[in-house]
Amino acid sequence: MAATKILVVEDEAIVAESIRIKLNKMGYFVVSTASSADEAIRKTEEYLPDLVLMDIVLQGEMDGIEAAGQIHKNFNIPVVYLTAYSDEKTLLRAKITEPFGYIIKPFKERELQVAIEISLFKHDMERKLKERSEWFSVTLNSISDGVIATDSKGCVLFMNTVAQSNTGWKLDLAEGKPLKEVLNIVTERTGKENETLLHAPDGTEIPIDISTNSIKDDKGNILGVAMVFRSLEPRKAPK
Repeated sequence: MAATKILVVEDEAIVAESIRIKLNKMGYFVVSTASSADEAIRKTEEYLPDLVLMDIVLQGEMDGIEAAGQIHKNFNIPVVYLTAYSDEKTLLRAKITEPFGYIIKPFKERELQVAIEISLFKHDMERKLKERSEWFSVTLNSISDGVIATDSKGCVLFMNTVAQSNTGWKLDLAEGKPLKEVLNIVTERTGKENETLLHAPDGTEIPIDISTNSIKDDKGNILGVAMVFRSLEPRKAPK
């Protein structure tokens, strides 16, 4: 397995070299060091490291927090802050850039290694979760039934394309709305069976078959509801 590539951003050359030596000793590969925010951004683009160790206080017009923000936005590379400052104002600014960790100077080698490994693990989990979420969304959008998911309060979290088409609601507008506002249905008894009718955007009523299942966590707590429905109208044969 290739060694984890790390970019060290530190404006004190002696400190940067000390960190580089420690990282190499731990088995990481320091692709380069940078002493300014501009250099950090440039070298991130050049080397595409697996992680950036970023000193918050840097010389120049841009500090480490601003550089980390651009790196996170443009390259989606995890950043761990190195700082001698732990005041609330600084940490609040840093938090906005969504860092994967903080290391307060002076630090021990073990603290550095733990922060790096946790950050790499967290970033990998977020990447996998995003991939699964995208796969899940594509799968649900490819089926012919309408699918709607809500939170525990009954507010819409997700609608596939069929559900959006049948209800007349786009997901970005329906998200957060109460389900009963988005899915306009009535249940009545016909001559043959209990039938649920969906009020379509054009004013027509479509008979649908609908099923609902609770979404639970591993402790059995209800997180929301998944609803699947399909039209009972005869499908038209292709011409």
